[in-house]
Amino acid sequence: MLSLSSRTLAALAMAGLLGACQSATVRTVSELRPHLAEAKLSAAHYGSEDVDKGVRPTGSMRTSQFHAPTPVSHASARTVTTADLVGMLKADPPPVLVDVLGGSGGHRSLPGAHWLPGAGKEDRKQALGARLAELTGGDRDRALVFFCQGWECWLSYNAALSAASLGYTRVNWYRGGAKSWKAAGLPTGWPSKSW
Repeated sequence: MLSLSSRTLAALAMAGLLGACQSATVRTVSELRPHLAEAKLSAAHYGSEDVDKGVRPTGSMRTSQFHAPTPVSHASARTVTTADLVGMLKADPPPVLVDVLGGSGGHRSLPGAHWLPGAGKEDRKQALGARLAELTGGDRDRALVFFCQGWECWLSYNAALSAASLGYTRVNWYRGGAKSWKAAGLPTGWPSKSW
């Protein structure tokens, strides 16, 4: 029988390799809430969500090379960490989660997320506006959280710029995205494709 010291177990837990949330698959924010109550986030930042490559925030959309380092803050949205997002998801109503990762195949994401592939591209702004109106019931004060795979994705940055320019007042950018969420050992699910 393998016996691990308490120091080893603590190190594994800190690394996100142990925990009830790690292997859970959930579909909705309602199903996620019990896991959030159990979550014990032990670090301020996960998955390099705070890495700073010296990129300055901009109010202009990036139109090419979407996979590149992003700024640590956003010109038009509140930048949220994993710990911030966990707190936001406990609110009622929870924020609308918008996953903008491109591609046509499915992928693991945050539970309850709406997948709008490529929503951060300039030619998708009108479609994004129409879809956000549906997802929020026309409430421009409803909290929105845009994210992608990780901190090297301008699509989520751009989508947050678009939402702010469309008049949404509570726009949030989860810079760390799905990688930081997974690094924190939080459960994942399959996003609903919304285009």
